[in-house]
Amino acid sequence: MEKIKLEILGLQPSQTQNGSFALVLGEEFGTRRLPIIIGMFEAQAIAIEIEKITPNRPMTHDLFKSFAKAFNYGVREIMISDLREGIFYARVVCSDGIRDAVVDARPSDAIAIALRFGVPIFTTDAVLQEAGVETGAATDADESELTEIINKPGKEVKPFGEQIKDMSVDELNKILAEALRNEEYERAAKIRDQISHRN
Repeated sequence: MEKIKLEILGLQPSQTQNGSFALVLGEEFGTRRLPIIIGMFEAQAIAIEIEKITPNRPMTHDLFKSFAKAFNYGVREIMISDLREGIFYARVVCSDGIRDAVVDARPSDAIAIALRFGVPIFTTDAVLQEAGVETGAATDADESELTEIINKPGKEVKPFGEQIKDMSVDELNKILAEALRNEEYERAAKIRDQISHRN
């Protein structure tokens, strides 16, 4: 199984789910992005480590690191290993230098741990093919045309997820390209999922 290295590109508040955040990962030598929706506390744990802020008391992921070190265990890598029914799965690969152990984890927790141990984050091509969005997929559609697609005359205003259900695949591809140009990865993920359901 070929591993693809990911890097953290951004963490931004979710536009569609209050209290949630979109964590955007990107493949190291490619144009695909992997947006993952995570909770507020997990986002805080990741942001604190990215910004190198030291909390007054250890957070859960800091406790994990202290516990692992006390028993001479380190973390070698994190693998976002699977996507089933819209849920991402991850593994934390640990080692004491002699034995390896693999621990199941939520991707948000695994990434918070990866940051604390300074280890790489990987995924598979299968996960990126299913859930990734291609940033090089831009088309020549202009902004006025895209606004017209979203706001067709006579349409009642619906949540974004409902709006895209009524669109053709061509329309979806146009607004996907626009979302990627604007780096709206969460919106792009919703559009990508809708296109996938049509195929």
